[in-house]
Amino acid sequence: MTDIAPQSAATPNDYILSLSPEQIEHDQKIGIKAIRLFLQSKTSYDVLPVSYRLIVLDTSLLVKKSLNILLQNNIVSAPLWNNQTSRFAGLLTSSDFINVIQYYLQFPEKFELVDQLTLGGLREIEKAIGVDQIETASIHPFKSLYEACVKMLESKARRIPLIDEDEKTKREIVVSVLTQYRILKFVALNCKETKMLLKPLKNLSGLGDVKKLSTCTMDTPVIEVIHLLTENSVSSIPIVDGQGKLINVYEAVDILALVKGGMYTDLDLSVGDALLRRLEEFEGVHTCTLNDRLSTIMDTIRKSRLHRLFVVDDEGKLVSVITLSDILNYILFGED
Repeated sequence: MTDIAPQSAATPNDYILSLSPEQIEHDQKIGIKAIRLFLQSKTSYDVLPVSYRLIVLDTSLLVKKSLNILLQNNIVSAPLWNNQTSRFAGLLTSSDFINVIQYYLQFPEKFELVDQLTLGGLREIEKAIGVDQIETASIHPFKSLYEACVKMLESKARRIPLIDEDEKTKREIVVSVLTQYRILKFVALNCKETKMLLKPLKNLSGLGDVKKLSTCTMDTPVIEVIHLLTENSVSSIPIVDGQGKLINVYEAVDILALVKGGMYTDLDLSVGDALLRRLEEFEGVHTCTLNDRLSTIMDTIRKSRLHRLFVVDDEGKLVSVITLSDILNYILFGED
């Protein structure tokens, strides 16, 4: 009797290699169209968990206290509420705290007033240093997810509050905050057509484009990184070694822990020392190559919390970055 060697099981990569470029192109377009229809058929309400906690801050609250509230509750943003007008007043994010730092660096003579600064005073801070004002875009929770995505991309916001209205009093109600990550994870969990997105990233407009990135090293002072975040309007700066290899990332939210309690004297620390104070909730650094596929990235989003993927070459050297905005923009407007 002759033993027959068991056949090895086909791998997902074997399946991809068996497809012609024409078939991959065809499937990609079908998959993108199906995801768009999915986004158009669902509302923002559909994405919300069954139960959740929402923290809303009044604009009369001191900025210093608001920072402590964010850190104590392990959140990086919160809707603002103007109690005098009974209306939504914008979204507080880490960028607003960076703007405060920039303001006092430009006007050191006013630093003694930092403890009296309220959230309502942030608009004057932003006007004084000439940066984008606090995010005020919002959307009704019964609007489609597609509309929410478009509004986020148009306003360049990574999250958008859901605002309803009380039928009797006509007062606004802050329902929740919708993030790009939550939308993409909802798609990854519920839309099987993400598995059809098999074109390599290098062949996708907006995703395969190589971007010129500002970087820092472990020895760079945090204050220099703050300037880079502001100048480039980004939420993170990649950290590289002497060979240009990606070793970590310094995020805008890392600054929150550094200035906790109104302490602005630690901004001269090196990035390496500052990372020792990083919040425990840090999700890690996610990377990909230009040969990876969007199907793989969506699977990663399904399993892990992430805000961006840094593109590296075979040697681990930094090439570019793909943000969640880039992915949403491709899903909504790519492959036409």
